[in-house]
Amino acid sequence: VTHGIPACIGGMTINSKPLDNESPISIFAVNKCYVTVQEGTFFDGSGFAALVREGYKVRSDVNITLEFRTTAVHGILLGVSSAKVDAIGLEIVNGKVLFHVNNGAGRITATYEPRGTNSLCDGKWHKLQANKSKHSISLIIDGNLVQTDNPYIQSTSADTNNPIYVGGYPADVKQNCLTSKSSFHGCLRNLVLTKGQQAELFDFSRAFDLRGVFPHSCPGAEH
Repeated sequence: VTHGIPACIGGMTINSKPLDNESPISIFAVNKCYVTVQEGTFFDGSGFAALVREGYKVRSDVNITLEFRTTAVHGILLGVSSAKVDAIGLEIVNGKVLFHVNNGAGRITATYEPRGTNSLCDGKWHKLQANKSKHSISLIIDGNLVQTDNPYIQSTSADTNNPIYVGGYPADVKQNCLTSKSSFHGCLRNLVLTKGQQAELFDFSRAFDLRGVFPHSCPGAEH
């Protein structure tokens, strides 16, 4: 067997002597165990997940759906960029959700502002849908729709060719449609990107780079 076990191990003894796992000599890819666990991927606020190593091409249309749960009022959800200005970005800033798109002519933003500052950052699951259709963009949070007028109607394609970064991004990577540098702290699940009839569900355990991200287990509601 060459891979680790996705489980919790406790109460281990060797020759009747309890093993001290609170102060290990070295540790690699081991997180603490949770009394209650939910389905989802836990982001500890220090890193990111990188998907599609060869680069994701947004082009004219993309529909992004995901669910998030956090108690932090700032955090990057997702970014796909290019070396030029074309990009898309999803982030939480001051408890609001922002969806930015730049098709090459300029950045436009759809902003969902909840009634209370912390109402999206209450540690409960919230559903997000971000849609780019040519020059139009919209954002639906928990069934509430926000649409934004785009003055650059001639420009319809976001010609991105970089990986999809979720929850943050490396310091040396350019992101043209994210204003925040705060890594997401909380849980994400059911990330799906749809183009036309092609829907792709992303499994974080298949990311080509994972830092501070723990796929397939999410601590139960934080207190």
